[in-house]
Amino acid sequence: MEVIKFGGSSLANASTIRRVGEVLISRRKKQKILVLSAMGGMTNKLIRIGELACEGDSGYKSVYQELRDFHLKALIELVPSSKVKEVETEMKSLLDNLEELCYGIYLLRELSDRSKDELVAFGERLSIPIVVAHLDGCGIIVRRVDARDWIKTDAFHGSAHVLPETTKKAIISGVAEEFKTDDGVACDWEILALEGFIGQSPEGATTTLGRGGSDYTAALMTIALSADHLEKSTDVSGMLTADPRQVPTARIIEEMSYAEAMELCHFGAKIIYPPTIAPLMEAGIPLIVRSTFEEDGSGTRICANPKEDGPVRGLSSIGGISLLTLVGGGMVGVPGFSRRLFIALSFSGVNVVLITQGSSEHSITVAIEESELEVALIALQEEFGSDLQLGRIEPFRTEKGLSILALVGDGMDGFTGICGKAFHALGRNGINIYAIAQGSTERNISIVVADSDVPKALRALHGTFFESDVRRVNLFCMGVGNVGGTLVDFVQDQHDQLLKDRNIDLQIAGLANSKKMIFNSDGIDLSDWRNKLKSSQYKSSLQGFVDGIKELNLENSAFVDNTASTDVAALYESVLSASIGVVASNKIAAADTYDRYKGLLDLASKHSTEYRFETNVGAGLPVIDTIKHLVLSGDKVHKIEAVLSGTLNFLFSAFSPEMTFEDSVKGAMDAGFTEPDPRIDLSGVDVQRKILILAREAGYKLEMSDVENIPFLPQKLMEGNVEDFLNALPSIEKTMQAKFSDAAKEGKKLRYFATFENGKARVALEPLDSSHPFCSLEGSDNVVMLTTDRYSQRPLVVQGAGAGADVTAMGVFADIMRFAESR
Repeated sequence: MEVIKFGGSSLANASTIRRVGEVLISRRKKQKILVLSAMGGMTNKLIRIGELACEGDSGYKSVYQELRDFHLKALIELVPSSKVKEVETEMKSLLDNLEELCYGIYLLRELSDRSKDELVAFGERLSIPIVVAHLDGCGIIVRRVDARDWIKTDAFHGSAHVLPETTKKAIISGVAEEFKTDDGVACDWEILALEGFIGQSPEGATTTLGRGGSDYTAALMTIALSADHLEKSTDVSGMLTADPRQVPTARIIEEMSYAEAMELCHFGAKIIYPPTIAPLMEAGIPLIVRSTFEEDGSGTRICANPKEDGPVRGLSSIGGISLLTLVGGGMVGVPGFSRRLFIALSFSGVNVVLITQGSSEHSITVAIEESELEVALIALQEEFGSDLQLGRIEPFRTEKGLSILALVGDGMDGFTGICGKAFHALGRNGINIYAIAQGSTERNISIVVADSDVPKALRALHGTFFESDVRRVNLFCMGVGNVGGTLVDFVQDQHDQLLKDRNIDLQIAGLANSKKMIFNSDGIDLSDWRNKLKSSQYKSSLQGFVDGIKELNLENSAFVDNTASTDVAALYESVLSASIGVVASNKIAAADTYDRYKGLLDLASKHSTEYRFETNVGAGLPVIDTIKHLVLSGDKVHKIEAVLSGTLNFLFSAFSPEMTFEDSVKGAMDAGFTEPDPRIDLSGVDVQRKILILAREAGYKLEMSDVENIPFLPQKLMEGNVEDFLNALPSIEKTMQAKFSDAAKEGKKLRYFATFENGKARVALEPLDSSHPFCSLEGSDNVVMLTTDRYSQRPLVVQGAGAGADVTAMGVFADIMRFAESR
């Protein structure tokens, strides 16, 4: 025999009830007990009717009429025409009784617990005639009983206590009687249907079983009849590893223990209420949760010995929590403070959800519902008033706007490292932990975080314990020009391969240029990203973009700056403080004051994230990374010699008597090697910044003013706009040709050279002997030569293409991958 319970979501309307009929027709092999809830939303509507009537608000009549019309409409849609009149007569009688009850409440302005029980019971009493008549019309042989004849309770209205032995006897004898015809022959039946949620007191009054009462009714039927299992058919696929509304990647839990289910349900997973599970656990009867609407779904099986599936079975959360802390030196070693605290809260009706206390006994913290905080404070003020006056304890500390996350799993018992992994996942995403608690059973780890951090925290924890093979990284890209646009294309092209080979799900969740910005928490579809950005309704705003990143609050987020903007670089502190990584080809911040450079690195470390800027020097060449590894290994850099401008190297490699300096500059611009304003490159400021960054990475505390910059262009060319500059280039042609000729006469080549040695740095256009290794550079190549303790005789050389959108974007992509790997 099977017991199946259909809840309000499965009985929401005519369409879902038809689906219930289809499910039962497809499963006709075994006799079934069918426990039915009220139709979707009707219990809340009945409560609303009662509240309005009690307040003397005649508006209850219109709400009642809505309920009446809803049920009669469902009747017409579902019941065969031959049965409509019969069922309609019963329904109208019930509805008339309901109307009389509501009118009485309205006249008396009173809604007692007993009257409220009778009122809300109409939800189940109205749904069962419709469902049974529909099933009968489907050709299913259905018997129907009044649950109040079998479910016997005390007279505690609102949440009555079941009388277990009386109920069990009533069910067994009642079922036996219902399954016989008048002549005592066994009845040929398929389904026995009854209401959930309602019962009867010893005085014969209607009672209700409280939240989850229909589930509890089904459990009582299952146990009394020793059924194979209880099936709860609902609108979800089963118990999930997390709330799918907050964790889209949550998956169905195939099997779990009774204790795990009770823990998860207590902490917010309201699929089943714990009182339903306890009697099933005692009887050892499995509970199956599956979707009414998924024909092939196996759902979740809750049983005594589930198969192993990792240490953590699921995550859950409850919001609306406040922390209340008692602190004071007068508590240390003094018995009774905890007892007084809990007695005071208990007498005031405040429920304690979580408790934590340090071994020093200097403080004790309890988590309570935020709605009860004021009541709790009044109670504690009365209890500890004298202690406050005498200074034994400090004023009560409170924290509002919190939630409790729970990691639940029998497999955590004796499994080391679970807390460490959880705290690491939260810490690297900048999620502050306000309190923690773990029982000695090790089945539940409870963590208190801010309400605003719950989605991010759940995703981070879910990724750690249930998606350990896949890491999702969320990018927010500012600047989509040559380098930025190429990077976005890289991400699109490489996404599937990265997911397959590296288990990294790289998503761009935000894009912005100087005009527009777009966001998508699930990741922007990059197939037509340029048009999506262009047509976005959101005007670009630097602060608005950062605010958008923070509001989305996604795990493993990185801000990617592919601009040359001082204003964008000014955002880094705000971004890093929110535990959002920064990956930048923009070198302005790293070349700012030493204090700011160091401060950004410290800020990233403090907030468990990263500030990466490899492409600040050498585009995609691993220059900064090489220096970092040398320093980390204990080596010391004494000298740096470098050609650090792919633009200038391209320019002076191309420049000759056959090609004017003006044409060389324009050629570099056309090739995409220069900054939007080529004077940044030609002034030497760009190289000045780069050698400064390298010296700092090598461990030297230098400022920009410490780097000597010998310009090769007259100051007047630096004035005006870019067009003015280009128009003025012919005026220096003779000077530049003379520099070239003078170098050539001595067998030398012009190279824009950067050096650092003995704490001093210098950048200048210099003629180098043709035998110098830097003279062999071609095109946009960069080269860095490092003389260190270990590389003193033969310096370490890093050489390759140092300019261009492709290689720079590749370098930014590599930094993103380093960030992703660190997550």
